[in-house]
Amino acid sequence: MGRSRNARRGQAAEILVEAVDGGLAQLIPDRDRARAWTLLIDGAPQSHVDLDDPTYLSFEYQRRLGHVIDLAAPPGRPLHAVHLGGGAFTLARYIAATRPRSTQQIVERDGALVQLVRRALPLDPGARIRVRSMDAREGLAKVPDGWADLVITDVFSGARTPAHLTSVEFLTDVRRALKEGGLYAANLADGPPLAHLRGQISTAAAVFPELALVADPAVLRGRRFGNAVLIASGHPIPVAELTRRAASDPHSARVEHGKALTDFTGGAPTVTDAAAVASPAPPPSVFR
Repeated sequence: MGRSRNARRGQAAEILVEAVDGGLAQLIPDRDRARAWTLLIDGAPQSHVDLDDPTYLSFEYQRRLGHVIDLAAPPGRPLHAVHLGGGAFTLARYIAATRPRSTQQIVERDGALVQLVRRALPLDPGARIRVRSMDAREGLAKVPDGWADLVITDVFSGARTPAHLTSVEFLTDVRRALKEGGLYAANLADGPPLAHLRGQISTAAAVFPELALVADPAVLRGRRFGNAVLIASGHPIPVAELTRRAASDPHSARVEHGKALTDFTGGAPTVTDAAAVASPAPPPSVFR
């Protein structure tokens, strides 16, 4: 593991640098939080973790996924959760802290990254979190039918969502793994003309009857590249409360659902395995 030095609160703090399967991983210490770190892969921010306060979510898309977690069941009720894409296990830590006795599965293909995170940012030994080092669809296939209250997809390879995680076949397997009324949430990234995002909404609509989308209005208007969180379920989504939380968040966002969301897709076709492509690469300016 390579190490360099960085000043934080007048003290020397180490930047951890290590080659992983997906590129060069860096764990950058947070200057303002004593035991917090940001994970970067090839310069692209992936996760932020505060070991002292796992309920603290720094990235705006993770805060939006945190709202979904909070609304997945009454406060404090344990969840069965599947995380496709692990990063630094931020959201699994959040669930373990806010919903003790939850049982969680993380599927992260990058085995070297998993080992780095386990070593440098260890999980609470009491948390019921199992980590599988395998492809997301392979791991999803191992989830029993109707097991999960929540499935979260946050998978990026070279800052792009792999093609095989964008199709109706993939989402059909997600629905298989969900309990009746369970929630699916996906972190999507796109920029103008938003063809990928529109296609993902149409694809989810082919599998789930209830959808909502949470995003920065500038992203929805196609003014900049950014993240959007797509939520899908077989039962009604708590849109009113989700809207309130998204609007009052420090990174305020808009929630689209119903006819407005259908209109937003503009008739984009459903994505199948045969036609799937990876999400677009972000412009270099995004990470500057």
